[in-house]
Amino acid sequence: MHMLIHWIWFATRTGMGDKMKCTLLSHFEDPEEVYFAPELEFERFGELSPSGVESIMDKDLTACEEILESCQEKGIHILTYRDAAYPARLKNIPDPPMVLYYKGRLPAFDELPVIGVVGTRRASAYGLTAAKRLGYQIAACGGTVVSGMATGIDGTAMKGALTAGGTVVGILGCGADIVYPASNRWLYADTEKYGCILSEFPPGTPPVGRNFPRRNRIISGLSCGVLVVEAPEKSGALITARLSADQGRDVFVVPANIDVESAMGSNALMREGAIPVSSGWDILSEYRYQFPSKVRQNRTPVRMTASAEELSVEREEPAKVAQEPKKSPEKKPKLSLLRKKGIDNSEKSAYIDFKKTHSALSADEQRIVSALENGQRLVDDVIAELELAPGVILASLTMLEIKGIVRRLPGRYIELTGK
Repeated sequence: MHMLIHWIWFATRTGMGDKMKCTLLSHFEDPEEVYFAPELEFERFGELSPSGVESIMDKDLTACEEILESCQEKGIHILTYRDAAYPARLKNIPDPPMVLYYKGRLPAFDELPVIGVVGTRRASAYGLTAAKRLGYQIAACGGTVVSGMATGIDGTAMKGALTAGGTVVGILGCGADIVYPASNRWLYADTEKYGCILSEFPPGTPPVGRNFPRRNRIISGLSCGVLVVEAPEKSGALITARLSADQGRDVFVVPANIDVESAMGSNALMREGAIPVSSGWDILSEYRYQFPSKVRQNRTPVRMTASAEELSVEREEPAKVAQEPKKSPEKKPKLSLLRKKGIDNSEKSAYIDFKKTHSALSADEQRIVSALENGQRLVDDVIAELELAPGVILASLTMLEIKGIVRRLPGRYIELTGK
């Protein structure tokens, strides 16, 4: 109890972000030591602003005690950055929250194939139907669905997962005790019962606009991959997708009608290297080697449509059910177009001459090719070895795939095509 007070105090300090708080924890043993440290101790942190120092020197714990009492009254649990149950995936992002407040059962995130599902609040009928169907299929294949519980895509995907008997996690942009939007009261109750309601904000925090972009990093941080079902060009879902790429997560997207404004942003993600999918198995099959005891193949077709209540949500345009896109066969690179890159396209030996090709690659691409010369590797291991930003490596991998030099394997493995 005594330690929790100081964690809450530390998490609520202003004038600094969670990245700076991680830096402070690397110099101090715990928040209690930060609390009792003299002001002179903070002069070594050049990036700590005067307002940050002022906030740290504010030792009033009254508000923290009220937060703790509120949690006890409302059945809200507190998870700190140093707790053993704190998800390692989330801890490894640049700015993990110092404290998480939750209701329900906290899943063992690091032992599960967790898929974030995001999209627009004003979805088309096609988008809502796809969200419900894929939410169901992800759960049926053994995945855990994490989403923001907003109206539209988020809430509909969570309902689909619950229908399949799956585990869901709702990440709120307000206190864990607040049902927002109010129309989601039944979804809130079911999520608390069969999963978890989670927030970095103390109980009683209202759902103000600035909180929602912040919670997006938690959705992607907890996930192995993030699915964007439908999103316009300016959308919080696209922020989550780009955070996912920066964090080294897979990004999946549901192809949609090119004339639907609410899907223009998600369609554009495919040009940036997002993986197009049409079923839950398309997503979960990527993790079947990483989580062999959790992922199960389930190709049973689910003809699930959004309910009348879900379709009644205000949209940017009239509901139009687009034809479900047919999955086109994977196209093999045309070897004739790759001859200049050093490819021997004779029938007996269609492989890439990496020595000839190396000089035609960018510096980052050359480093990735060198890292793969001894065989297939996890993308995360390559990121750790090369010490490049995850977004840079993923962009370079996409270019190497286009050039026919690298191919992706299930379970986030990659290898050179000629090895």
